[in-house]
Formats: sequence, structure tokens, C-alpha cells
Amino acid sequence: MKVEGVSPNFIKSIYKGSAALYRTEPWKRLRPWHLFGIRVGKDSDWSGKKQPFPCVQFIGGDGGDVGFYMFRSESDAKKMTGPRETIRVPNVELLRVSYEPEALMFPSNKRMIKSLSLEASGTDRFPVIDVARCMSSGELRFRNPTLEELRFVYAFMRAISLVHPLLQEDKDGAPKWSRMMYFETFIETVDVQWPPEMAKSHDLVAVTVSHPPGQAYEEKASSTASSTPTKYAEPPREEVFVDVRVNSNGVLRQCTFCEKEVHGDHSQCCAQCRAVVYCSSLCQKQHWKETHKSMCGLYKAMMEREEELAMKIFLFPCSADQPCKWLESLGIHQKGMWRRKCGCYAHCPFGLLPVKGGLWDSWGGLDDEYPRDSPFHNHVRDGISSPILLSGWSEYYNLRSLPLSSPVADILSHPFTVYYILTALNISSKNLLLKGKEVILHYLGPEGELDWMPAFAEISHLLNGSGNIHIVMVGPEVPNNLSGTTSGISSRVRVNLVRGNYQDEATYLPSPHIIVALNCGLESYSAWGGALELIKSRGVPAFFTEHSEILCANAKQVLRGAGLHITHPVTPNPFRSPVKTHSLSNNLPSYSNGFVLGVNT
Repeated sequence: MKVEGVSPNFIKSIYKGSAALYRTEPWKRLRPWHLFGIRVGKDSDWSGKKQPFPCVQFIGGDGGDVGFYMFRSESDAKKMTGPRETIRVPNVELLRVSYEPEALMFPSNKRMIKSLSLEASGTDRFPVIDVARCMSSGELRFRNPTLEELRFVYAFMRAISLVHPLLQEDKDGAPKWSRMMYFETFIETVDVQWPPEMAKSHDLVAVTVSHPPGQAYEEKASSTASSTPTKYAEPPREEVFVDVRVNSNGVLRQCTFCEKEVHGDHSQCCAQCRAVVYCSSLCQKQHWKETHKSMCGLYKAMMEREEELAMKIFLFPCSADQPCKWLESLGIHQKGMWRRKCGCYAHCPFGLLPVKGGLWDSWGGLDDEYPRDSPFHNHVRDGISSPILLSGWSEYYNLRSLPLSSPVADILSHPFTVYYILTALNISSKNLLLKGKEVILHYLGPEGELDWMPAFAEISHLLNGSGNIHIVMVGPEVPNNLSGTTSGISSRVRVNLVRGNYQDEATYLPSPHIIVALNCGLESYSAWGGALELIKSRGVPAFFTEHSEILCANAKQVLRGAGLHITHPVTPNPFRSPVKTHSLSNNLPSYSNGFVLGVNT
């Protein structure tokens, strides 16, 4: 790569970023007419005091070589985008990144790839980066990108690989006759970590991706919300209050404003967002003046995602406003691991539920509707076994031949979320497993999980003969008589239990590759302060789940307040529990392990 000032490590980082983007397969959905706006840091960070290539399109999704083109402006992109191929427009310059098979590359490129052991994109493809310009004669001229342009490309690749999966199809916005896919308007900002050889004064840069280009954040400056919702509805200009009753099936609720307990049938909610619960119109009006007026639109946007988040594939009731009644309806109340799903065994410390014995008992006597302790068949390719990568519950239920009437996903959500983080969200842990090595995971704040070890054994079968996972569960709820014990729940997964706060015990634990905290309630516990400080000092990737989007918004504030940078934005977790949980003071969509976010990755 003949670029002035480029170093071998710089080239390696570019190729790693390129491979990470390739693995996310944006070309499955994106076409050249889907234009993206890009901002990397401040305009003053770049020569000419402007973004080098602020408009991007993906090419090759409908055939041909795959890659992406970066343009100097949106108007340049539109001029050059034809119905089937790129139009040559005189004196317009674009930066091209195309993925080419190694066999078709120049010998000099092949030598560079081999000498630097550069990471491949897919099986045998590597990125080729150049800047093209069409001359007045129609001839194309090419040049190598500059060092600054490569920095811009790197930041874009890292950011877009995180955010393009968040695009939501807009079925209502597309003309009925159109075969083109339309997406809802979208904007998201993520922090991208510069590799050491690329860093200047700061090791992080904020990258904003928008679709279509030109989107701007509409949240008010006073809003404390996450930037994740793609829709933002303005609160009503007139203070109109309507008595909207909450359909709560007789469940006790809590007033958001005064925290008074109120019978569900006598509670009411905001008429605009229908998310926030009150005991009276007096509390509603006061809360509107003090806080809710600036947040109502955001809550409404979150409520609009309820339909999208509901997992309608399942054939058992997926709402547990009254946990005991829900469990009774399934015939598993006060049985096996399900005893932790209601308050009937609250007197029994976590991890110490009486156990009868077999897997059938652990799963509450479900008749052939629970995962057997057996490997998955037909998952060896070319004599090589590798971890089974799942995209969601329907795929897993199909592999295990489980009926969709089985509620096991509610408990399996915890181990499967861990597995999803290790194999889909964190590249380093996935690579360790693919190489057959061990991943050490620190699991913070376990509670019910301490009684769900039989469910965690399923991770071993998903590993499919590749790699090992050592889980160290640390938290104040670990009973004294279990602290220090090791549970070899399977041949490839073992669990250590340690009682205490993470920041106090971490010195004595094996160094982690990754840290996880599920349903963590970051804003609710002061003990998180010391743990987050330790996570920051170690620089280890950490992932958190929360029940709802508003909890994630608050969690982001806590994490940023601790000096941690959010590098995996808030996204719905495909392995969230399908069972909607009950919140006392709001009606927002809420699920165990509902949303996931990550820092320092």
C-alpha cells in the first residue's frame, strides 16, 4: 500500500476493520439508492475544515463485486447512481472500497497480504481501496488514498458495522408498486476506538451515521434519553389531559410522580404516550410541568416499538403481570427452576433451591418440551466442528425440535444472551472459541441464575466441540456456603461462584476476556460505581442488558458518567425472554434481557 506515512500496523487495522464490516453482510439489504450521511469527529479535524467523504452507498447487493463508494457530497452520489451501474460524471471524485478474490489481485497486493498476514474478509476476499476520478474525456484515473482518507474510511467501517443492523424497514412509506426496500429515517452516534497507530490527541472519535443523509437529532437538549429510538414525536403543544384508564387486570401499580401505590383499575396514564402511570390527574398535571413534557415524545416512540418487540411466534401466553397465575396456567408453578419466576420461594437464598434430581424435574416436569442434555446432530462441516451460531429463538427451537408452546426460552434467555454476546457481539471472544481456546467471562450480579445451572449446560452443546468457557459469577447474592465452589456443568463450560462486590474480589480472580451483567439495573445500585471504575481501568469489553429502553437510556448516562464509552449501541436482544414483564410505574415494553449495550469493545 503505497501511501505516505502508512505503517504495517495501520494496514493491519484497516484490513481488520474491513473484515469486521464484511462479516455483517450489509449487502443483504442495502442497495446503491440507500445513501448514508457520515460525520467523523469535528469538521476542524480534517484538512479543508470539512468531512472528506460525507456520503456513502453500498454497491453489489444486487449482483457484481461487493463494496462501498464514498462521495464528496450527496449531490455527487445522486449524479453517479444509475438504475444498474455507476454513471461516469466528469470531474467527480469518489473513494472506492471493493472486496476482491485474492486470486484476481495484483502480485504486489498478494505479497503484502502474505508478508503482513492480513485478515481476510470472508473466505478469500480482501479490500482494495483507491480514489477514482472521471476525466472530461470519459477516461478514469486512479490514485492511492491519503493517510487522512484511510483514517476516515476506518472510522466509517467500524461505525457502520455496528449501526446498519438497526435500520428498520418502513413498509408504510414505500409505494405499493415498488420492489425497492425503504427504511425509516435513522440517526445514531457511536464512539469508535482508534488503534494506537491511528490515534492523535484522542483515542476515541464520535461517528454519526444517518439515513438518508442530512438527518439531525430532534431530541431536546434537556432530554436525558438514549439516541436509539429512530422516531421522535413532539409532545403536544397544548396541555390537554384526558383520564385514560390502565387495563391492568387488577394488578397493583405505582404513581410515577408521588410513588403512591394504586390499584390498577383506579390508575390512569398519560393520554399522549400512554406509557406513564399516575394515581390522579393532579399528579399527572404536576409531573407534566416538572418533567414529563420534555420526555413524552420519547416515551411515545418507545411505546410504538411494542408491536415490533413482541415475539409472536410462541404459542404460550407471553405476559406475566401476575407471575404465579402465569406459571399455574402452564402447569409449572412452584416446580423446578421455575420457582425463581415468582415470589413463592423468596425466603430461599439464591442458589439453594431444593433439587430433586433429573433434568425433567429441573424443567418442572415439562413433557418432552425442554432441551435434552445431548449434542446437536449434523453440525460438522468438512470434518471440522465449530460453534453453532444462532440468529434467534425460532432457529433454536427448530434445531432442538421443541414445540413453540414450550416456555423454556424464558429461562434460557440468560445463557443464550451470554452466548450471543460471546459469538456475535464480541469479535475477540468469538475468535478464541473458533480457535478452540478458552474464554474467561466475569458474570456480575447473579441472582436467579444461581438456580438455573442446568440451563447454562446448553451453552456446551452450542459450542459444538470448539473452545471452552470459564464463567466466574461474582455478586453479593452468592450464598456463603457456595462461594469458592466450582460447578463443572458440562465438559466445555465451568462456573466459579464468588460472594462479594466485584471491585473487592476481582484481584483474586483470573483475568477476564469479557465482562457481562444481565438485567443489571445500573441506575439502581450504588455498588456499581466501584465496579465500573474497575472495568474502565482494565479496558476489558463489557456488555450489559436491561429490561426496557428507558432503563438503557439511564444506563448510558451512568456508563458515560463513569468515563466509559458506549461502542455497541442499545439494540433489542434477539434472545430476550419472550415474556413481557410488569413494571409498577410505566407501560413501556419490558422483557428480561430485553436490550443490550456494550462499552470498550
